[in-house]
Amino acid sequence: MPELPEVEVSRMGIKPHAEGQVVTKLDVRQPQLRWLIPDSLYDIEGQTIHAVSRRAKYLILETDIGYALIHLGMSGSLRVLPEMVPPAKHDHVDLHLSSGAVIRYNDPRRFGAWLWQPNHSDHPALEKLGPEPLTDAFTGEYLFERSRNKRTAIKQFIMDNPVVVGVGNIYANESLFTSRIHPQRQAGLLTLDEANLLVGNIKTILETAIQQGGTTLKDFTQADGKPGYFAQELLVYGKMGKPCPVCETLLESVKIGQRNTFFCPSCQV
Repeated sequence: MPELPEVEVSRMGIKPHAEGQVVTKLDVRQPQLRWLIPDSLYDIEGQTIHAVSRRAKYLILETDIGYALIHLGMSGSLRVLPEMVPPAKHDHVDLHLSSGAVIRYNDPRRFGAWLWQPNHSDHPALEKLGPEPLTDAFTGEYLFERSRNKRTAIKQFIMDNPVVVGVGNIYANESLFTSRIHPQRQAGLLTLDEANLLVGNIKTILETAIQQGGTTLKDFTQADGKPGYFAQELLVYGKMGKPCPVCETLLESVKIGQRNTFFCPSCQV
């Protein structure tokens, strides 16, 4: 599924096409996504998109009267296309712009969402979210303090949105490996030095993934249709039974919080 880097790359892809444009028409072909698309979303028609931002894995289209929230779910993607391009299968939502372009949302599994929040008040989906991982608010000291007395596995802990947003399964695996921390270790056993190391590696890996265009697995493409390339750099994710790139011990896999977790039993303690 699209993780934070893929969502950020989508934001970067649509931003230059959307900002400053008036929404001339909202075309909803399939309203039943993860949640039913609200009728209030049509309030965006006639509004100028002043900014395209992101909070966690939500894209935010800001207007004078409120904002649209877009979540890509498991298989969603956004494309910027000329209006005359006919919709394909699973193209569920079109946002027509005054430039003649359309932001088109495709989602085969329909686990994504399009929501509307008037008057710039906080949408319930954005409540109780932790800090963004690439900001100064996310530090080793913060992670260390939040992890005290926690028996939760460290991998599950760093994937918990109230702790920090956007550290999805792929990047949690990679960050823990580069930090030499076993994913099943209790979060409360993390030392301050390990917390500093882990936070630094999370930031580096996410920044690298964004720079390289996001990770392509099965479903994600950028707004211009080009795939991301970070999958070429993955060290352990999806590589059970292959030699560890550091010590050549065979990589193992276990489920933590119902998510596949890959690790080196020798390097990670």
